Amino acid sequence: MDLLTRIRGPRDLDRLGLEQLDQLAGEIRTFLVEEVAKTGGHLGPNLGVVELTIALHRVFESPQDKVLFDTGHQSYVHKLLTGRQDFSKLKSKGGLSGYPSRAESEHDVIENSHASTVLGWADGLAKANEILKKDDHVVAVIGDGALTGGMAWEALNNIAAAKDRPLVIVVNDNERSYAPTIGGLANHLATLRTTDGYERFLARGKDLLERTPVVGRPLYETLHGAKKGLKDFIAPQGMFEDLGLKYVGPIDGHDIEALESALQRAKRFGGPVIVHCLTEKGRGYTPALQDEADRFHAVGKIHPDTGLPISTSGLDWTSVFGEEMVKLGHEREDIVAITAAMLQPVGLGKFEEAFPDRIYDVGIAEQHAAVSAAGLATGGLHPVFAVYATFLNRAFDQVLMDVALHRCGVTFVLDRAGVTGTDGASHNGMWDMSILQCVPTLRIAAPRDADQVRAQLREAVAVDDAPTVVRFSKGAVGPAVKAVGTAGGMDILRTAGADQPDVLLVSVGALAPMCLEIAALLDAQGISTTVVDPRWVKPVDEALAPLAAEHRVVVTVEDNSRAGGVGSAVAQALRDADVDVPLRDFGIPPVFLDHASRGEVLAEIGLTAPDIARQVTGLVAKLDGRYESHAVEQPVRD
Repeated sequence: MDLLTRIRGPRDLDRLGLEQLDQLAGEIRTFLVEEVAKTGGHLGPNLGVVELTIALHRVFESPQDKVLFDTGHQSYVHKLLTGRQDFSKLKSKGGLSGYPSRAESEHDVIENSHASTVLGWADGLAKANEILKKDDHVVAVIGDGALTGGMAWEALNNIAAAKDRPLVIVVNDNERSYAPTIGGLANHLATLRTTDGYERFLARGKDLLERTPVVGRPLYETLHGAKKGLKDFIAPQGMFEDLGLKYVGPIDGHDIEALESALQRAKRFGGPVIVHCLTEKGRGYTPALQDEADRFHAVGKIHPDTGLPISTSGLDWTSVFGEEMVKLGHEREDIVAITAAMLQPVGLGKFEEAFPDRIYDVGIAEQHAAVSAAGLATGGLHPVFAVYATFLNRAFDQVLMDVALHRCGVTFVLDRAGVTGTDGASHNGMWDMSILQCVPTLRIAAPRDADQVRAQLREAVAVDDAPTVVRFSKGAVGPAVKAVGTAGGMDILRTAGADQPDVLLVSVGALAPMCLEIAALLDAQGISTTVVDPRWVKPVDEALAPLAAEHRVVVTVEDNSRAGGVGSAVAQALRDADVDVPLRDFGIPPVFLDHASRGEVLAEIGLTAPDIARQVTGLVAKLDGRYESHAVEQPVRD
């Protein structure tokens, strides 16, 4: 690591020769494998952008020039080159974020870890430079996967409209096959196309030919068509140039010299330019290259030599869902699945193997996925759209106006709901039960264990006249939590064992074990507690209000934002039923949570059994005090 340890900032790269840069690239890959193996993280994408990131920082002057990454998971090399080389606590509390972070460095401009947004950011920054007459450059690095998102193309539509507004778009295309010979010829043509002299030559030639009688215009069109056809044959640039964007590439994304040459030309051009770089995901690490699924896109802790996981966490929520989907697929021919570029992460890999014609990967396009699902449902099928809870935020309008308004039987399965922890603020699935509360007819299930995932998924796909949601946590699923009784459609997990019970504890989803622990702690304080799992948290079960009326206080505990969440819905239901019982809701505060383990985040926000039991004990004590004071103050009557 002789060279890497000397890099404290991007300008330290300027003094290195080409051979040293190649050596540095090798050291970075060794560092990434060794360090990410210890902590887990996005390994494959970062191995693929080593040379590209080096070239970017040699050509552009960060932080004055704005280098933006979409989605940000490929920013590890950027962190290393901007002075952040302590990866010992990557994605852990107090350590580096797994994404760009403004709190870490002035070189991190945006913290986006939801895909396809970077071109919108770049468009806005370039416009700001234009109005403020700044000479700063704006560089947006976007993957070919993120270009499947509609927002990227909305931004391109605007970017292409300003022919003289400088903006460099680097397409990091890590598709597995590319031909270096094609890259060299295309690079040569790009040199001509992005020089002022070439543009002036074309303009003069067009003017001359159009002024030539009879044959001039047809000849120009013929020559122009031939040129265009030749360029499209040797480089996949047609769609970009049809938008009016200059195109450079494809460039070998592991050739630093070629990359710098292309980026320098794009930098000088003075308008929007696409630089198309072909990279290899997982480059330099054999276990990643042999991983056919996703080239080690994201890994847990692994053995660096073999790439094998150090430990397994047992059955996880995602696998339970995936296995049940296969069973449902065999039972019902109308079940189809949808994923937004997350086939394996959301557990639909086995469904694809069993039913390859009944699964649709729409790319990073959650809005389209929801509307397409509405169409599938209207056409007579029952679509199941599996997506991370945090990414459903992007399709709220479509859930509301396309699926729910049309009463379409679509099931949304929200993976990684609640606090996810290590991926930071953008990946906590803490908003879904709040933003979906206002959607008419929609129903939300929050399974507490694997058995309930299976049961409630089946209940959800049985609904054909309204949208349904099944949401579950990230990681290992615990043992089954058995019910001891029922009330309406709810499960009673623990009875108070008292004629006049004190607390009705409403447990939401995976927090059931913690709620039972809370009840045990309260019982030790002499506070009798009933624990109920609503199972379906929207709409609020009609049996909840009369059950609440039998208790002195109601407590809700949810792995979701307190703002507009299940606690708020329960409070409204009690008011509507004229049940005047004090209610205390526990959940996630409306703040963006720093990256840490799930347990650390829950402890930090006070969503633990001891914290909640202590506050409920205090609440009950206040009620007792009020009643005792009231009794003393009443006059004695004969």
